[in-house]
Amino acid sequence: MGPGPITADPRVLRAMSAQLVGQYDPWMTGTMNEVMGLYREVFITENQQTMLVDGTSRAGIEAALVSLLAPGDRVLVPIFGRFGHLLAEICRRAGADVHTIETEWGQVFTEDAIEAALSDVQPKVLAVVHGDTSTTVAQPLEGLGELCERHGALLYVDATATLGGNEFRTDEWRIDVATAGLQKCLGGPSGSAPVTFSERAVAVIEARKSVEEGIRDEGDPVAAEPIRSNYLDMGQIFDYWSERRLNHHTEATTMLFGARECARILLEEGLAESWSRHQLHGRAMLAGASALGLPPFGALAYKMTNVVGVEIPDGVNGDAVRGAMLEDFGIEIGTSFGPLHGRIWRIGTMGYNARTDAVLTTLAALEAVLRRAGHPCSPGAGVDAAYEVYGAAA
Repeated sequence: MGPGPITADPRVLRAMSAQLVGQYDPWMTGTMNEVMGLYREVFITENQQTMLVDGTSRAGIEAALVSLLAPGDRVLVPIFGRFGHLLAEICRRAGADVHTIETEWGQVFTEDAIEAALSDVQPKVLAVVHGDTSTTVAQPLEGLGELCERHGALLYVDATATLGGNEFRTDEWRIDVATAGLQKCLGGPSGSAPVTFSERAVAVIEARKSVEEGIRDEGDPVAAEPIRSNYLDMGQIFDYWSERRLNHHTEATTMLFGARECARILLEEGLAESWSRHQLHGRAMLAGASALGLPPFGALAYKMTNVVGVEIPDGVNGDAVRGAMLEDFGIEIGTSFGPLHGRIWRIGTMGYNARTDAVLTTLAALEAVLRRAGHPCSPGAGVDAAYEVYGAAA
């Protein structure tokens, strides 16, 4: 019940137990095409280049950024938590000219603040984390795509922690590139990164690929340097997932089966229904934790639906409580990073764990452990507060 990875849906685990299939078997290539279609629905996009990157969500992030950014390209990264720092680091390693703006952890940026930075920096790419699990708040995205178009920038969004459980509309919000992972709201294991690229973003990557292949006409404009990574070269990955079936790598068959089942489960439920389910169980967990005397952390107006941040009470050993939760009840909750390490707990309600029984069991266990740690709690207060949320929603 931490910020991810979470308990995988049993249907996903069953799908991943299927036998392997050769990557050029017609059934295998048909499955790849099916997965592309499924994730267009998940991302709510018409983007042709919607697929999987074989690797954890960080592989998807790096594939997107190293393929978009050539050495010297300017990128703007608004940092409001640990994973904004990660985006900045990856961009620096790609040789980009990285500019950042920062706000207090637990807060988000206003649209005006981002527009001012865009005007000042004039970047090629604005790279934004949607929901930063280190702080449990989500940056509003509506309007950022229009700002980027106005300033000639591409909009990249890291949706690892939010896709499937928080509202996300790729085309409507004019997002050029989005990457995600299975291990949060999608209810699968880490190891596969769904990604989607707009035509504008594809054109940038294809121009760099043509330099690599030496096929640009003499009169063509000078293109950026070729992509520095081989495995994470989206130009080659596009070709691998196209009818050309470029022999770029051997598809991770088991992860393909898992990613397909994650999308099937989500779309069977319905995107809006899944967003509502995550919101309901997130509210119940927040109400229950608050009733146990755990103050919420961060700007609640921008709280992610699928993870709650609560402050660790004075006099309570946060790591000892987490250890007792795991050892005595088999329930994992998380702390955080950097300035929030040991200051807050992060309790997830996402994917297969966004369920009433999981929320109530976690709150009951947390109360028991807190009482043994000397923290005063009214017996049953957490569970009762969650029940009130569920009752009001019934």
